[in-house]
Amino acid sequence: MQDDQILSVGIDLGTSTTQLILSRLTVKNFAAAFSVPRINISKKEVIFQSDIIFTPLATQTEIDADAITKFVADQYQAAGIDKRDIQMGAVIITGETARKENASAVTQALSGYAGDFVVATAGPDLESIIAGKGAGTNVTARKKRRNVVNMDIGGGTSNLGLFSDEDILDTACFDIGGRLIKITPSTKEITYISPKVKELIQDLKLDVHEGMRVNLDQLQPIIDVLVNVLENSIGVGDKSPYFDMFVTNHALHPEHKIDGVTFSGGVADCLNEELPQDVLRYGDIGLLLGYGVRHSRIFKDKTIYPSVETIRATVVGAGSHTTDVTGSTIAYTDGILPLRNLPILKITKSDEDLAEDELAKTVEEKINWYKVQNELSNVALAFTGKHSPSFNDIQRYAAGIVKGAQVLIDKHEPLIIMVHEDMAKALGHSLFAKLPDRYPFVCIDSVKVENGDYIDLGEPVAGGEVLPVIVKTLVFG
Repeated sequence: MQDDQILSVGIDLGTSTTQLILSRLTVKNFAAAFSVPRINISKKEVIFQSDIIFTPLATQTEIDADAITKFVADQYQAAGIDKRDIQMGAVIITGETARKENASAVTQALSGYAGDFVVATAGPDLESIIAGKGAGTNVTARKKRRNVVNMDIGGGTSNLGLFSDEDILDTACFDIGGRLIKITPSTKEITYISPKVKELIQDLKLDVHEGMRVNLDQLQPIIDVLVNVLENSIGVGDKSPYFDMFVTNHALHPEHKIDGVTFSGGVADCLNEELPQDVLRYGDIGLLLGYGVRHSRIFKDKTIYPSVETIRATVVGAGSHTTDVTGSTIAYTDGILPLRNLPILKITKSDEDLAEDELAKTVEEKINWYKVQNELSNVALAFTGKHSPSFNDIQRYAAGIVKGAQVLIDKHEPLIIMVHEDMAKALGHSLFAKLPDRYPFVCIDSVKVENGDYIDLGEPVAGGEVLPVIVKTLVFG
């Protein structure tokens, strides 16, 4: 088969910055003749990187959708690309921007600019996974055989993703970033202070407020607290009394060992040994925060590994499609297919071996990774499974899944289960017995997926024996 080339776009709408990358992907069908196509990326070439602009806001609570759409159209024009030439893409809305009132309207406005792919509003946990993969932390963890955490320090939030042998062990997020205080560079006048920092200033009894001209000495006590909380976030340093205040949703579980650290996000480009001449030139505290982190105990107590990407870690590519079909021993209820753009939640192999209640607790906890603004969309739960499962194994999996996925069942979202090993028929029967009467579900096997992937499930083919599956993977580096 001749190699095909496709154009792919990645658009990242972050708290403080928005950027776009165009890639030319060479795709190859790796399947043998007469078998199901397996389309994978054989080469990736970044052909255009946009300027990085400040994310345009109509108000403090609304993204300016028109300005974003114009920015994307202008970048396509600058690259000499017609939007109809784009075959796939990813639009990822992250950080505080995902909390804006009209985030979903913006994804809709942009969907016509990203071809046939993922338009996703990523909550803090999913952003941690995407940023960690963009920074190459998963690959570092596998190569070094160590637990490595990526700290993605952006404009409004710091997202932590802890990887072990490419598995994502844990995530966390803190309301710490370079644009929590905005300052006019020429006048040194404060134009914005985030609510949590205002609370901190009040508690520290500092004379710092919007509208005043500020100097570095006045900002230093705030930076010290933010750096201390970031140290604590990976188990370093004495616990700050303000630690809990800056937690966005949850911290990392303390039982996980952390051997090394990578950094991404805008502040990762500000980890300077020396303070630059004009420390407020970006109109925020990013350079001060970066300097503080560079001289923190993180650099003394942990091994620091290089990142593949820093400020462009969230979306450095767009996606590859793998067209596949399920095994023939599958189970599903009629009338719920097709389904599109479901994010994958892959449960680690060690978690799969847990007792029923512990497995349920893990599944429940990790489903919450996909919440945005306390709203939960459906996810597909993925397991490796067992090569020759016993009856007890099947029962344990089914009971753990049904208990753990109760939040999805309460919303009457179809339960989508994917197992790599050939055990979907037996597991499906067991799920059917434990789910509410006539509850919609799909249980399929023989498809390999990872965290951060998205899937489309087509209508049954081959007399209902198999389902077509398209796995869509964000392409990094």
